[in-house]
Amino acid sequence: MDTFNYMRAFRRIVELGSLAKAAEDLDMSSAGLSKQLRALEAHLGAVLIQRTTRKMSLTDTGAAYYAECCRLLDELDTLEKSIKQQAGRVAGRLRVNAPVSFALSVLSPLLARFLRQYPELRLDLAMEDRLVDAVGLGFDVSIRLRAQLDDSSLIARRLASLTQVLCAAPSYLAQRGHPGSVDDLRGHDCLSYSLADSPGPVPDDDASHPADPFGAPTRVQANNSLMLRDLLEAGLGIGGLPSFLAAPAIAEGRLARVLPDLPSAPRQVYAVYPTSRHLQPKVKAFVDFLAQHLPAAMGGDC
Repeated sequence: MDTFNYMRAFRRIVELGSLAKAAEDLDMSSAGLSKQLRALEAHLGAVLIQRTTRKMSLTDTGAAYYAECCRLLDELDTLEKSIKQQAGRVAGRLRVNAPVSFALSVLSPLLARFLRQYPELRLDLAMEDRLVDAVGLGFDVSIRLRAQLDDSSLIARRLASLTQVLCAAPSYLAQRGHPGSVDDLRGHDCLSYSLADSPGPVPDDDASHPADPFGAPTRVQANNSLMLRDLLEAGLGIGGLPSFLAAPAIAEGRLARVLPDLPSAPRQVYAVYPTSRHLQPKVKAFVDFLAQHLPAAMGGDC
């Protein structure tokens, strides 16, 4: 039986002093309400209301039960109201996972604006370049920079696009020369990002046989793009950087483009989060904020 609804029906009978009036108030028949009352009494094993053809009155047990019904139902109503109010608030702890270089270079200035917009929100940001189990580790949102995502039960929303830019320091190019083709890269020192889903800016059509990005031995391989940028700026070789790191360095003359007409492997910035019938307001607010502000924050391509 639906105990809480039966309790509510019993409460209305007592408050209105009439089974017929209570039935009208609850938009049901008197016979149906009488049946509910009998079922409630049978469930409790006690008579709650003495009924005669002329009047009805509470038994002592009924009076005690009525008092407890009022207390419990009022507490339940208060709880439901509170939950519904909280369901619309952007508050609580938001756990986010993002790549190190992207978080430090792009997310960092945006997060302050986001947190000022939602003062009741607490942010827990974990920076990790390797792909992690977002659900298993309890993250609300995971930011991923990939050419494509593996099939999964997670929801992925595309936020922005980026490209890989082949570049080197002007000092390196002055010493070693500018390559005129992909084949020329085999005579250069090459740097690569070890965690990329595609090994570099030169497309690799045979994903089952991953190679270094240029068909030549890689001098430096690192799992962090900021480290690669610093090594490229130091003149250690030629390598690919995501456009959000390459563009500022090129604009300031610290790096120069190599083979600018070379097709680059497109990548997307995704927000990945667990499936849910009711998307949490804090997650929706964060993902919507990123979708609105990320493209401008990342700047244009080189």
